[in-house]
Parts: sequence; C-alpha cells; structure tokens
Amino acid sequence: MLPQLHRFAFGKALDWSQLEPRLSSAPLALDVESGVFLYFLARARAAKRIVELGTSTGVSTIYLALAARESGGVVLTSELVPEKMAEARENLRAAGLSEYVQFLEGDARETLRDIDGGVDFFHNDGFPRFALPVLQLLAPKMEPGAVTLCGNAALFPADHAEYVAWVRQPENGFVSAPLPMKVGGEFSIRAPQGTATGTMVTVAARSPHVRAS
Repeated sequence: MLPQLHRFAFGKALDWSQLEPRLSSAPLALDVESGVFLYFLARARAAKRIVELGTSTGVSTIYLALAARESGGVVLTSELVPEKMAEARENLRAAGLSEYVQFLEGDARETLRDIDGGVDFFHNDGFPRFALPVLQLLAPKMEPGAVTLCGNAALFPADHAEYVAWVRQPENGFVSAPLPMKVGGEFSIRAPQGTATGTMVTVAARSPHVRAS
C-alpha cells in the first residue's frame, strides 16, 4: 500500500487493480456533513427518480431515501459487492426507509442499463473506472436540470481526469464545475438541449475575481 499512498499524496493516478479488492470489503461511507449536503441537494431538486452508483453499506442511501420520502420519489441504488448490499438492505430496513429504495446488485453498467428515463438526481459514488461509463449510460435518461454529484472527483482527481474533462464539454450536455468545498467533488447539471455554457461556468467557479450576477 505504501506506493499507493505516495502516489495519492502527490496527486497521481492510483493502481485500482490493487485497491479495488482491498476496498471492496471496507465499509466506505459518507461523513455526516457530506450526507446532509447530499440530502439537501436532492431535497431542493424535489428529486423523484434518484440513482446511486456505489451503495456500499447504505449510509449515503439513507440520506437520499430521506429526500425521496419527502418528494414521493424512489432511490435506485447499485452495488457490486453482495455482502455490502446485504448490509445496506438491513441498514435501510432499520432506518424505516426500505420502501423508498430499489436495490440493484451487480455491475452498474448492467443493472442501470434498462432503467426508465426521468432521472433527476445521480449520486456517482463508485470506483473510478465506473464513474464515466455509468454517467454516459444515464445521461440520455436524465431530465433537464438533473443533478450529478461525483465527490470522488475531488478525492481522487487524477483518477477522474477523463470524467471531469468529458462532463465539462458543453456538447456532452452538462454544465459542470468543482464545488469550492473541502471534498465537494464535481457538480454537474443536465442542461437543456442546445445549451453550451459549461466552460463559462467552470471558469467562473475557478476564478476568485469572477462574481456571479
């Protein structure tokens, strides 16, 4: 693990072929502040069709399910590791929120392939190799104004360089920028067809001299 820590410290891409087997059994979860922020984002959007990549043990799913309960919506959450999914099911049951969640076990590139359109919130929280393919899979099914949050883009920037480059290209249909928070991540909004302002928004978000009107 030491070479990986060295690469992480210097902002370099990591060897996920070594990390994934180790992390697959780890109970990865949001901290409370990130969970509350996730809830407020979904709640403000009044999201009714929430998709999550990377259920883990269901901590983030609980925050999303709370928002779904308020909006009359549902969370479709996908997890690759069966043991984690089993724990997530139990955690959501204990929280009294199971009825607002549809659990999809397996590779998200397959489990999310046939879902209907109308996606208005996407929590993109899986391993880096899934982040962009799953977003590209869901993009045609996303409503204008749909929100995507990829917190791992802030935590592992080198491993999400391709993801960030793609989502910031206006022709791909998103307006996107990094959130100016400790571990905010890449915040993307599905733009109406023909809108091409993503680059401008990104520049404004990065520059301390540009103020939003």
